[in-house]
Amino acid sequence: MRPTMKKIFLVTVFCMSTVGALYAQSNTSLTYSIGFSTGNLNEFIGNASFRGIGLDYRKMVQPNIGVGLSFGWNIFYEEMDRATYTIDNISLTGKQYRYSNHFPILLTGSYFLKPGEETNPFVGLGIGTIYTKRNTDMNLYTVAQEAWNFALQPEIGIQRTFEGGAGVTISGKYYYGFKSGNELTEPQSYFAINLGFVFSK
Repeated sequence: MRPTMKKIFLVTVFCMSTVGALYAQSNTSLTYSIGFSTGNLNEFIGNASFRGIGLDYRKMVQPNIGVGLSFGWNIFYEEMDRATYTIDNISLTGKQYRYSNHFPILLTGSYFLKPGEETNPFVGLGIGTIYTKRNTDMNLYTVAQEAWNFALQPEIGIQRTFEGGAGVTISGKYYYGFKSGNELTEPQSYFAINLGFVFSK
């Protein structure tokens, strides 16, 4: 496991453990995430991402206000047609395989419109970073790029809670990553639809 990936894994495990410990006074959701690339990411990979996961923890400081953390992982992939591509001033002919992994880590604030009711719409905003790992594979040649982008993430969604505190949730999130000084200088952004389970008490 590469050092950067190992750090992300350890941070995620720690945060998930913390979420579990705080569950009794929280609103926690685990979701399947479908991503749709925009901007520079869309120019690199136009396909949707059907490999994604989201974890959101909110501490309810008021009946209608939650603050917390949001984590995600979306994998974008596209196989390009056989052609001649230029990479780092080198021209190669063949098929090209493109991968882009995105790990948003955000502090969030959420406002619930109907606290206490079974069906509860909400809006939210996250602020933090997105770690991006991009690979371009062609024949035996691989170009790897990575970046940490400052990010904002507006969200709109709805929760349906059943007896006992468990329920389901669906939300739309837009991850907007600003320009960075890393290998990937352009903003890395995408829209995600998250569908899954919510546990609250």
